[in-house]
Amino acid sequence: MSILPALPVERERGSGRSTTFPRRQPAPYRQQFAAHAAEFDAPNRHAELFYLQKQIQAQTPMVIVLEDGERIDGCIEWYDRNTIKVRGRSRTLVYKSAIKYMYKLGDNG
Repeated sequence: MSILPALPVERERGSGRSTTFPRRQPAPYRQQFAAHAAEFDAPNRHAELFYLQKQIQAQTPMVIVLEDGERIDGCIEWYDRNTIKVRGRSRTLVYKSAIKYMYKLGDNG
């Protein structure tokens, strides 16, 4: 099935008839969002979820370094598909897309 628009089909050039468009089935509407792209990377996604769950249960002090270089220290309280909630000096909600890397406090980053 083509996703390109249908081109006009000319009937007869000399007959004076107008150009008509061929009938075709409408393509199903499908848009892929960035959040759904992780579904195709399932093994890495499961490893990420396992790691986060382990750190939550152990209340491991973590250091989260953001893309802009800012550093957030604290324990992970919970997470969802797009965010992580960190309890430190204050409670902070961090977008996963803004995280450059994270490590356990005391480890060399």
